Amino acid sequence: MSSVHAALAAPMTLAGPEVHWLGRVDYESSWRAMQRYTQERDPGSVDQIWLLEHEPVYTLGMNADRSHLLAPGNIPVLQIDRGGQVTYHGPGQLVVYLLIDIRRAGLGVRDLVNALERSVIEYAAQFGIAAQCRASAPGVYVEDRKLASVGLRIRRGASYHGLALNVHMDLEPFRRINPCGYAGLEMTQLSQLGGPDDLETVAAAFAPLLSAKLARP
Repeated sequence: MSSVHAALAAPMTLAGPEVHWLGRVDYESSWRAMQRYTQERDPGSVDQIWLLEHEPVYTLGMNADRSHLLAPGNIPVLQIDRGGQVTYHGPGQLVVYLLIDIRRAGLGVRDLVNALERSVIEYAAQFGIAAQCRASAPGVYVEDRKLASVGLRIRRGASYHGLALNVHMDLEPFRRINPCGYAGLEMTQLSQLGGPDDLETVAAAFAPLLSAKLARP
């Protein structure tokens, strides 16, 4: 898909935020589109959830320690404006971006992180996968392996960035970094754990779970 905004013409129908499947998009164009949407939104702007996958890229958070980038090789590296350390994005990973007016929604940052993490845990449980979150390290884990990473940015009272859920991808690039700043952290993915391996199938099932968790009681 050559343009993020072209894909936004066909939202999935769902209560709450508009949900858009964008397909495979290069990282920088989607990042810049999130920044623009957040900068230009007004009190009437619709909240949105973008679901997509990226071409291979390493991203470093605003205050990331570059020593965690061990051997990137020919994979591009981008310094971006989310929190957290270094992570990898690539084909076969479901990326979920939350563009939410958190003041209007009555949500805090912890609420967003909880919604993302609990949605992954609930989705994984459908396939007999016992996943959990950790108070000391955002994300979702299966035993000692990381299944999903979380990183957000709040600007002008609105969120962007979000979640990366490993579905069916080449995990080798994670071994060229200290994922999320943890040396030796092993990554895992749904397809290795007995879950589905089709990204669009996962996206379609995951979106309603997340939307429900973002809804105010």
